Amino acid sequence: MANLLTLFFVMEVIVSGFTFGVDDLNMNYYLFSCPFVDPIVKNKVSTALQNDPTLAAGLIRMHFHDCFIEGCDGSVLLDSTKDNTAEKDSPANLSLRGYEIIDDIKEELEKRCPGVVSCADIVAMASRDAVFFAGGPVYDIPKGRKDGTRSKIEDTFNLPAPSFNASDLIRMFGQHGFSVRDVVALSGAHTLGVARCTSFKNRLTQQDPTLDTEFAKTLSKTCSAGDNAEQSFDPTRNDFDNAYFNSLVSNNGVLTSDQTLYNSPKTRNIVNTYAMNQALFFLDFQQAMVKMSLLDIKEGSRGEVRKNCHKIN
Repeated sequence: MANLLTLFFVMEVIVSGFTFGVDDLNMNYYLFSCPFVDPIVKNKVSTALQNDPTLAAGLIRMHFHDCFIEGCDGSVLLDSTKDNTAEKDSPANLSLRGYEIIDDIKEELEKRCPGVVSCADIVAMASRDAVFFAGGPVYDIPKGRKDGTRSKIEDTFNLPAPSFNASDLIRMFGQHGFSVRDVVALSGAHTLGVARCTSFKNRLTQQDPTLDTEFAKTLSKTCSAGDNAEQSFDPTRNDFDNAYFNSLVSNNGVLTSDQTLYNSPKTRNIVNTYAMNQALFFLDFQQAMVKMSLLDIKEGSRGEVRKNCHKIN
């Protein structure tokens, strides 16, 4: 893996169709203040994924759940207090994983360059590297995010639900400036990870006509172990590839919000394209991820650099 890290190069992704809308972010934000930030993050993520490859999905999901609520500001990391229930204690976030990796990275960076690198940037960079080490595309992101000071459970009601159909997804993502193609590409993150039975058992109660009969038996067997039993989104749960889209074409999507992408005429052609062309999926995914990493960025006086990612300064 050390050789792999040596070969890893920084690549500026040109994203067409949108502007950053932020003045202070750039690829070399930490060039002088903390020049070793990228190698430190990469090494920590690499070591963590060698020990537990399933954490790649956790880091990507954490980044999404952070950015989709109040922007990419590290708010998903904040602990609840006696006066406030934070985002991380929402039912939608109880299954988030990878906090220990963010803490490990933050601890190392505070030793090297105290008070410089934000937790929000760490989450974004860790997600980027998780994609790469799982076999996905290489991309880089502008840096310079500040950490937010708001984290409230009620804000998480704006996360997309597993029961959403394509129109629901397009509408919700559209409110954040994402195109239909972005929606499908970002959904491809489900090439990694698992869903719990509680998220898809509704499809089994009354047989969902969009669900392959044999795959329905597989899901039923999974759920026989209880609501927390896990089902992989596709056959290669720890490999970043286009197998997820091939599963949708075969009506083997796990969640309603997965299978709807193939069954809706608004998104079917994009699913078919990604199922046949992994390289195009990788290209669109990396561009959509950069776009997501720039949602409602906190800069300057709008945020802070936390000393501890779990509480405001």
